[in-house]
Amino acid sequence: MSDTATAEFAVGQLVLHRLFEYRGVVIDVDPYFKGTDDWYDHMARSKPPKDRPWYHVLVDGGEMRTYVAERNLQPDPKGTAIDHPDISDYFDHFGAGCYVARQKSN
Repeated sequence: MSDTATAEFAVGQLVLHRLFEYRGVVIDVDPYFKGTDDWYDHMARSKPPKDRPWYHVLVDGGEMRTYVAERNLQPDPKGTAIDHPDISDYFDHFGAGCYVARQKSN
């Protein structure tokens, strides 16, 4: 597996799940699948590629977080803010259709 896979989506970008149609915001990107084989076998039923980027996503309208393969995401056409209790843990504000990440302090 390659560490050089180019991610289609960035932290702060709004996304829509192609299969389950939920909206969310990307909070982290893995260049390839970094979960366990057991999780993949039980949760990734469509068997998306492990050697492409996977995304950590806060889901709109609740407290859920997901781990999603790139092929199952598309840009969110709504472009409006999402409702999730952890938004402020990751982002400073929302503007121009995306979230601006918090600056990490040392």
